[in-house]
Amino acid sequence: MRTEQFSDALNLLNDDIIEETGRIRNGLGQKNRRKGWRQRSVAAVCAACAAGAACWGIWVFLQQEMGHTADNPGFLAGASGDLANREQGLPLLSIPEESADAMGYEGYMAYDISELVNGNPWREDMALSALPVFKNPLSYNENHIASGADFVKMREILVETAGRLGLDKDSLVVTDNAPDEEKRKIITEKMGGEVPEGYFNPTELKVQGEGLKIAVDQTMTAVVSFEPEVELPGEYRFAVHSTYDDMVKAADYLENAYGDFIEMENPRKDISGGDYNIYFQQAYTVGFYDGDGDEVSRILNYNFYRTEFYGSEDGKLFLARSFQRDLSQKVGDYPIIAVEKAKELLLNGSYITTVPYEIPGGDYVKKVELIYRTGQTEQYFMPYYCFYVELPEAAREKEAWAGELKTYGAYYVPAVESEYIANMPLWDGSFQ
Repeated sequence: MRTEQFSDALNLLNDDIIEETGRIRNGLGQKNRRKGWRQRSVAAVCAACAAGAACWGIWVFLQQEMGHTADNPGFLAGASGDLANREQGLPLLSIPEESADAMGYEGYMAYDISELVNGNPWREDMALSALPVFKNPLSYNENHIASGADFVKMREILVETAGRLGLDKDSLVVTDNAPDEEKRKIITEKMGGEVPEGYFNPTELKVQGEGLKIAVDQTMTAVVSFEPEVELPGEYRFAVHSTYDDMVKAADYLENAYGDFIEMENPRKDISGGDYNIYFQQAYTVGFYDGDGDEVSRILNYNFYRTEFYGSEDGKLFLARSFQRDLSQKVGDYPIIAVEKAKELLLNGSYITTVPYEIPGGDYVKKVELIYRTGQTEQYFMPYYCFYVELPEAAREKEAWAGELKTYGAYYVPAVESEYIANMPLWDGSFQ
């Protein structure tokens, strides 16, 4: 959607919706606003020099003339990569190349990197030689309208989630969020009569029960709104800025009280966060993932199948999310590189990021973890190494008010062997 269209559409929101949106944003805290940005995974620019780009264009043309496409293993493969893909039967993968578009960058403030925590089951000493890659079933056009949504599966998840929360599945009334005719007319007029095709298509299915509203969107995420908000017993602290230890205790209570909703064989806590806001307050999110199965299963559960709970400013439970990504379109198991190799690529500029600062050197790389990026720009759900880099430039810009707080930026290097990637990122010295 164009900027002016988005702005016009916002004017249609009534005050109740705006207030509710603000309440949720405040409830989730600064960490989760950045986390949402992280899940969108909008990359920085990956550019080549002019001469290289010209040769690349000719190569793309020749490959297309020979019938090679993004779904064909021969697409844009060099000699060794082409041979490897033919032998392995693995198609080449593409990296998204969209910029941050002035929406801020993924940075975390802390006095020390050890304060940034989560329950990621991946460990650097794991002997993993390959990890699965999945095709994102959703694709988005220039107006951010999705295609490929499975509304049958969405309805199944909606009904099952409602049942796990105690609602009568046989009496549910399922609706969607498509605007009615009157709202369509108003929106069309606001947008000057230029409404993109598919703009009014539904994007979620909804049900409502006593004390609950449940919605499932196209990413198979079930969002549960508690109305009224649920107050935890007095001994628990579940406010936005409660301490880590308080959140661990609250997680124990939530696991027991909402075990049917979590519905995992071996639920493992994921208390994530620890970064500070401008008021020097830390924030954490309580989550769970299934620790059942082998190492790869736990990694996939952590990244794609998880449940999170959110507390309000006064410590009441007002929202929960159950993530159930569609991984039905598996591309294959791809060889992955070691952390040492990934760090070499990082320092050579083969990364994607929303951070507007160049990496100052290897000594500033403070932490690494393996994650899957799942944002809407991702054509494939594939593993990356996320490097947390201390940013002295950012610290200098804010030292007047932040004191000794440091800023750590997130830089992503594909964990898949580079011969399987059609457009390996390379930073060109600029950010867009």
